[in-house]
Amino acid sequence: MPNLSSSLVGKHNQRLNALAPSGIRSFDKKISSIDGLIKLTIGEPDLDTPEHVKQAGIDSIKNNDSHYADQTGKKELRDAISNHLSNKYDLKYDADSEVIVTVGATEALYSTFQTIINKGDKVIVPTPTFALYFPIIEILGGEVIKVDVSEDDFILKPEKLKAVLDEYGDSVKALLLNYPSNPTGVEYSKEDLAGLAEIIKQHAMYVLSDEIYSDLTYGVKHYSIANMLPEQTIYLSGLSKSHAMTGYRVGYICGPAEFIKKVGMVHAFVVTSVTNSAQMAAAEALNNGENDPVEMAKIYQERRDILYKGLTELGFSMPEPKGAFYMFAKIPAQYGKDDENFALELAKKAKVGVIPGSAFGPGGEGYIRLSYASSKEVILEALKRLQIFMK
Repeated sequence: MPNLSSSLVGKHNQRLNALAPSGIRSFDKKISSIDGLIKLTIGEPDLDTPEHVKQAGIDSIKNNDSHYADQTGKKELRDAISNHLSNKYDLKYDADSEVIVTVGATEALYSTFQTIINKGDKVIVPTPTFALYFPIIEILGGEVIKVDVSEDDFILKPEKLKAVLDEYGDSVKALLLNYPSNPTGVEYSKEDLAGLAEIIKQHAMYVLSDEIYSDLTYGVKHYSIANMLPEQTIYLSGLSKSHAMTGYRVGYICGPAEFIKKVGMVHAFVVTSVTNSAQMAAAEALNNGENDPVEMAKIYQERRDILYKGLTELGFSMPEPKGAFYMFAKIPAQYGKDDENFALELAKKAKVGVIPGSAFGPGGEGYIRLSYASSKEVILEALKRLQIFMK
């Protein structure tokens, strides 16, 4: 096993030195060896990929669909994405010039940021939020402007956005929105987005709208800011959550053709193209699996209701999630605000794994995130253990 030459030690991208490991993954790894642990940590659906979707992937392999696909994605999938967004969200994207298929939403994020960020550019990110955004921006030379929205029902208000833009001016390159939100499950209403759009359209800036959980909502209709600001919005999503396809790694970027041409260059340099069988499975999911996420959302909503009721009875407070499959619960005051210690003690003594809220940025301190992408039986057992622990 070779050791790196001493002459090469330290000769790497120096921005890596300032990056911390993912707080979600590192904490999950820290507690995962605990025997008998119930894990409500990672946003990994426990539901199976629908059979018709799996069969489409199998058919692709059997049909020797094994050559390079178009770098922007297979035509069948780009058409399916365009039709899906038009039919469900009234978003109009041309399949040939305004859609790119990516290796999951993570690559969609990375390629998009790589396309827009120059050194020193600032990106506004409302927090608490999915912490992967921060290192991607920073490794590319950008600066994250973290805006704590925990006191505003976890929604970025227009007046707060205006204040940040007044402070940082033209150095702001983009605003990143994620809704329904990871970790809170909060959804932006059409009125919320309209207020933000009025501010954004006065500035030369992008909106990166991560709507990966848009097909999993409860009692509300999802609305995209891309409907209001199509000329400034880069729409990011994928199939991982909606159809329980995390391992297939299929995401996509939609936006104005001029931008898609640029981001397509980055995408091609990074991955060339996405795996054919995964693309054909994704096309099947969008073309013939419109009801799949509807049925999954019913299951998640039942789990949400059980977890929300149980946590409330134990003294936790939290917004009732309107989408995704996370609960962001404030630790009762008598237990203090050290969320990492609380989560660690919970794992060791009650054998229930959650993620400390501080892993999601400012505003997350004193909270824990619980994923209800686990079965009802697992959630009920976790609540029993949590009740004993709290006593």
